[in-house]
Order: sequence, then C-alpha cells, then structure tokens
Amino acid sequence: MNDMTTIERAVTTSEKKIDAKGVNVHYADTHAIKNVDVEIDDKTVTAFIGPSGCGKSTFLRCLNRMNDTIDICRVTGDILLDDEDIYHPKVDPVQLRAKVGMVFQKPNPFPKSIYDNVAYGPRIHGLAQNKADLDDIVEKSLRRAALWNEVKDRLDKPGTGLSGGQQQRLCIARAVATSPEVLLMDEPCSALDPIATAQVENLIDDLRSRFSVVIVTHSMAQASRISQKTAFFHLGELIEFGDTTQIFTNPVDPRTESYITGRIG
Repeated sequence: MNDMTTIERAVTTSEKKIDAKGVNVHYADTHAIKNVDVEIDDKTVTAFIGPSGCGKSTFLRCLNRMNDTIDICRVTGDILLDDEDIYHPKVDPVQLRAKVGMVFQKPNPFPKSIYDNVAYGPRIHGLAQNKADLDDIVEKSLRRAALWNEVKDRLDKPGTGLSGGQQQRLCIARAVATSPEVLLMDEPCSALDPIATAQVENLIDDLRSRFSVVIVTHSMAQASRISQKTAFFHLGELIEFGDTTQIFTNPVDPRTESYITGRIG
C-alpha cells in the first residue's frame, strides 16, 4: 500500500510531545494502571486499544489530570508535556486542560447557543481582546471542526438542537478553540452512526496536522484507519506500543495478536 510509506515517514519525523514513565493509578485499593511507559509524538494520531476495563480511558484521563476530580484516585509516576511535569504542584489543572483538550464518548454540548459553546473556553482563558477576536476564534474553530458551513447561519441556536454527529463536531470545535497542543478523544464515535463516524474520522486526520491526537477506541478497524501509533492495554498494563502497521500485521506479544484476532476481549 502506498499510504504505508507516508504514514511511517510521518511517524519517524514527529517530535515527542508527551513522555510518561512509570505511571500507576490506584482507585482506593484497586491498582488500575500498572507501571506504564509511553511516548506520544506530536502531530500524530495515537490510538489506545484493548478490552473494556483494561485501563485505556483511565490512562487517557491522566494526560490532562481529569482523574484529579475523583477523590479516591491516586496517580504516581511522571508525565511530561514538552518536558514539563504536568503533575508539578505549580501546574494549574485548568490551564493544563486548555493545552490538553478533551472530547468525550457522548456528545455533551453546553445548554447554550452554538456560538457560546465554542466561545466559552476562549472567554474564561482570556484569549480574545474583543468581540471581533472572539468571532474570529469561533469561526476558525468551527471551520477546523468541519462544521462552519452547516451552522454559520444559526450560531444563536442551541447546540443541543444539532444532530449527534454535528454535536460531536461542535464539541471538537469547543476543544480546539483554546488552541490546545494535544487533543484527547475518549471513544468519540461510539454514539455516532456510520456516516457521522466517517466525518469525524476524516476530521481527526485533518487535525493531526496541528495537534497531537490521542484516541481511545474499541474499534480496531478505526484504529488501523486513522492512527500512526497504537498502544494495546490489557488488565491495566501496556502490553505493546508501536507503529500501527506493525501492531496490526506483526505484533510482538501473543496477547496483542490474540486481541486483534478476536481470541480475547
């Protein structure tokens, strides 16, 4: 396949964006993530795959400190974003989440207008000096989410009135409006129909020219279509991590092969 050379070149020329070393996550007495090491490249789509309950979403939430909101959760180890420790006491989690945006499994637009959904983040982070600046950010974000042409004449209408696929793209526009450096996506297509899924997948491929994208997915077909790197999680451990082509065609660990061929999971 001609595309493989392009994908592999994209992988090898990328720079490291996130470096996680010895990451463990405990929920009270439950050891959910066990000593995970992984490097995530910039301007690359990295897919986390594995059976339900294997820890992939838990690990994803470590990358923007969403687990901080869970009282019984304890995260140890090192996670560096551009060589800076995101768990350092001086790091403000709110500011971190502006740099590391997140899109969730179920589309969750705010009960506000389409415009205000996208403008919310730039407003609270002081990214716009005036209304013209804000208008520009909203338009650019909706264009990046491939939604502008569908909503430009109804920006004052509720975001909750959009279709499921449009709502998810609105949530992506909201996430990119703060000019993040990393975009985390937790099963972003699981609630969408096949047409909306294809639209979001095309969008993810476009977004990687600007961001490091990390996606949790149950769909191995989706991981193979849109990612350049794949990490396979099982029972809280990172079993294997590498170029997507290699993981799917020539996995090193027999557990990876068993999952990909449907014998486990």
